[in-house]
Amino acid sequence: MSLDEVDDDPMLTAETVTARPCLDVLFSEAIKGPLLSTDGEVQIKTLDLIFHYVSQESIPSKQIEVLLEENVADYIFEILRLSDCKNHVINSCLRVLDLFSLAEHSFRKKLVIGFPSVTQVLHYVGEVPCHPFQIQTLKLVSSCVSDFPGIVSSSQVQEISLILKRMLERYYSQEMGLFPDAFAIICSVLVSLMKTPSFAETPDVFKSMQESLKHAVLVCLSIPENDSTQISHAVYLINEVYAYCTSPTSINNTSCIELRHCVIDVCVSHLLPWFLSDVNEVNEEATLGIMETFHSILLQNSDVKAMEFAEILVSADWFSFSFGCLGNFSTATMKQRVYLMLSSLVDVLHREKLGSHIRDALSSLPSDPQDLLFLLGQDSSNNQELASCQFAALVIFHTGWIHNDRLADDKLVFASLEKYILVNRTSLIPDSPAMLQLVNLYSLCRSLQNQRYQISYSLEAERIVFHLLNEYEWDLGSCDIHLESLKWLFQQENISKSLTYQIQKIAQNNLIGDEVHNVYGDGRQRSLTYWFAKLVSEGDNYAATLLVNLLTQLAEKGEQENDVVSILVLMNMVVSKSPTASNHLSISGIGNAIYRLVCGFTDLSPGTSFATLLVLIFNILASVQPGVLKNDESWDAVFIKLLNYLSLRDTAITQNHKNMMVIGILCLVLYHSSHGALLDSSRIIVVNSYLVSAINNVVDVAYSRGPALAQSQDENNIEEALAFTLPLYFFSLRSLQIVLAGAVDWQTFFGPSGNLETLPVVCIHCHNLCRLMHFGTPQIKLMASYCLLELFTGLSQQIDIRKEQLRCSSSYLKAVKAVLSGLVFYDDIRVAINSALCLSMILGWEEMEGRTEMLKTSSWYRFITEEMSVSLAMPCSASNTFVNHHKPAVYVTVAMLRLKNKPAWLRSVFDESCISSMIQNLNGTNITSEIVILFRELMQAQLLNSDQVTKLDLVFLASRKQIQRNGTLDETAEEQMQLTVSSVHDHGEACSYLVDLMVSNSLGQTSGGSETTCRQKKKQVLVEMEQFSELLSTRREYVTDTRPCKVYTSHRKKINAK
Repeated sequence: MSLDEVDDDPMLTAETVTARPCLDVLFSEAIKGPLLSTDGEVQIKTLDLIFHYVSQESIPSKQIEVLLEENVADYIFEILRLSDCKNHVINSCLRVLDLFSLAEHSFRKKLVIGFPSVTQVLHYVGEVPCHPFQIQTLKLVSSCVSDFPGIVSSSQVQEISLILKRMLERYYSQEMGLFPDAFAIICSVLVSLMKTPSFAETPDVFKSMQESLKHAVLVCLSIPENDSTQISHAVYLINEVYAYCTSPTSINNTSCIELRHCVIDVCVSHLLPWFLSDVNEVNEEATLGIMETFHSILLQNSDVKAMEFAEILVSADWFSFSFGCLGNFSTATMKQRVYLMLSSLVDVLHREKLGSHIRDALSSLPSDPQDLLFLLGQDSSNNQELASCQFAALVIFHTGWIHNDRLADDKLVFASLEKYILVNRTSLIPDSPAMLQLVNLYSLCRSLQNQRYQISYSLEAERIVFHLLNEYEWDLGSCDIHLESLKWLFQQENISKSLTYQIQKIAQNNLIGDEVHNVYGDGRQRSLTYWFAKLVSEGDNYAATLLVNLLTQLAEKGEQENDVVSILVLMNMVVSKSPTASNHLSISGIGNAIYRLVCGFTDLSPGTSFATLLVLIFNILASVQPGVLKNDESWDAVFIKLLNYLSLRDTAITQNHKNMMVIGILCLVLYHSSHGALLDSSRIIVVNSYLVSAINNVVDVAYSRGPALAQSQDENNIEEALAFTLPLYFFSLRSLQIVLAGAVDWQTFFGPSGNLETLPVVCIHCHNLCRLMHFGTPQIKLMASYCLLELFTGLSQQIDIRKEQLRCSSSYLKAVKAVLSGLVFYDDIRVAINSALCLSMILGWEEMEGRTEMLKTSSWYRFITEEMSVSLAMPCSASNTFVNHHKPAVYVTVAMLRLKNKPAWLRSVFDESCISSMIQNLNGTNITSEIVILFRELMQAQLLNSDQVTKLDLVFLASRKQIQRNGTLDETAEEQMQLTVSSVHDHGEACSYLVDLMVSNSLGQTSGGSETTCRQKKKQVLVEMEQFSELLSTRREYVTDTRPCKVYTSHRKKINAK
């Protein structure tokens, strides 16, 4: 008879019943000795006896209670502690302890004492694949950690978390197996550990938790034979971890922040893609759990990661996916979860926080988007509940659409919108958020229909929408909008009044630094100003016209200064963000608007908006196409006003920021004149007596400093004045050839200062430029070198056309050559190239007049040639960079090779060994147009033999094939330089832009200009190679040996003419 049957036997006396429990006590006392035995077999047999003794009872709880009261469990825990991880001992102990756990209340107290032993056993069990007592061990750990979180020390938290992490890692890598229940218990233990007081005190455990979390999810997603319910346990773990990390006591903890971000990363990288692809295989419980996790992340909408997660969701068409889940599980719980999450998603994505309208109408919203469209088309004038549902529907459809997530067909949505407008025309509230949602969604539908297909639309519905926009104040920046909606609105002439008001709002927000980022459409959110700039630059809308008209109105009405400044600042931002906008602003009459504004200024006190206006003029002129300005006479009036403004100052070029910006503007006017625009303005500038006097003053001051010019830091800041004077002079030289063609004698620039025999034009003489190149700072040297090259180019053209001789003295020319020769090896390759080009022209002029005798004895010219030839002949030295460094010397050498009376020492410099070594160093990457020209001139000078010519031809042929194979023959337009000048105080930016403009428009730019693209350089190399081939084909019949080849003078003249 079992002890449990005592209660059911009426024949037993009370004394007998009382005596029976004594048997359990006696049994407990009897087994304690064997349990303490040093013989392992005795311990195992005793444990087996306990198991059979207890398990034979149908209800063993009474026997277990007695055994626990007699401390038998303590003996078993001690055996575990001393077991040394012997499998049979551990198995027997765990089997008995699992039975003892049935007496939950009594056993828990004993488990607290034996917890260290259980943790020790967990180490062993966790390393054995599919250990038979895996589940029992985990249950013991889970019971103690969850029931007595306070007794778990920091070291035990760390130890257990590492063991569980390792188990999950090995399970994911399929090194070991886990029972399905074991996985669930592991997730539960991790959650319980996280709730212990010691968890927060153990920094390293957060890293373990991150790994455990990741592997728990990966296990569920990547091992196909797993029970599909396991995902629910992994999601439970994720939810609890995220809840812990976002609790008030943990939210700002660094480790918690990292763990929170880990949760989001796991969701983004693993859980979300799997969920989207296998949603039909996931049960409702798991679906709800995953959505709860995602929703929890969205609720932390102040977190940057939460915003990024929201954007990832909408980019994955979450709105459509959510309604798909509603189709799979059409329960009230699922519906609530879907709409609550969508409302939070709207709140995170959009600053209007319109998600509350979805939550307010949640109970009345249908599960099908088609039903939402049906509700949208109903009359809700007398039904507040229906009106609430319609607003929620507008929010849902609009949010989905601006993120390119279409919940329904375009035509169906547009039809419902029109019906909504028509049947609710009397109840539409103009200043409500619903109107903005309606307008944005309506304009988006219209825009998409115009792009894809033409369908009929209701003129009455359109009239109602336009009436709402024109008659009531609304703010385009207060609601998120799709780019296509914005485009469509600015294409509607009927709402010009309203759009003008919107432009003013944009300008006012920008002026106070409150730039609104609310436009979607290119895969990411951008600012309203950015897309407004794009609209202005595209020109297929009224944005540019409205903007210019608004400035004109403000100028005519003499509005407050702040209103004018805000529009000017907006225009500057538009031009800076999209430089091509300048073309459309100019076509729309920006020149006339600026003139009206300038006319309103007094000459001595032009107002605070004048500085902003100057920056705008500079930016427009720097980015507008010259052809746009050709027929706009209003610009001429503006520039005359600016010249008058300068004439009223003490000096035209000073430290005054506005004056310097005006000089920069005049530089750009002259630049456009070289392209056929603004000719009248340029003509006035180049002969303006005040500018001539001011430039002379600056140059005189700079000249007087001599060697101290580079260190000058006086109150006049002469270097800054020169930085704007020299570009003005450079562009005036280019303009002179257009606006005063034939009226200027370029020889007068090469004589004493103050002696201009023709017109009083802006002038810096050659010798003064040389002084600036010699004594100036690196920036001044650069600008002066481009001015000098332009001066030499003008004089060279005049000499060629008029067939005249130089009027300057030999001593004057000698002094110029001394400066230029010293700069051929200057660090700035641009200065060196410009000096070399000027020196080459001088050599040509001297040859015409028979002055080249000095070359025969000139050690400096020979040094330049020898330095170049030896360097290019050195093995492995002719890299692309190295060759570019010697370009200036190549130009000088080529000029000497082209002379009729060549220096005799050229043949000794370019001997057979030197030239062969130079050819040996050539490859496809270091062949430049200058190198090709050099070898072509060497061949014409009969300094190459047949073998060398043949090798050159093969090298050039291989290089030509390589260039053509890489596709460098295509024409490419230079990218327009972007503007960054935002204030009259940006002297450095304005000056840098002018220097870049000088470089890109100079004769020397193809040899070293920063704006020359690699493709253009390669194309020029091909042109020079072609000329080399043509020359070679004309001489083959005359060359049969390896002696220096002969090329007739007539052939040389023919090639040079090309």
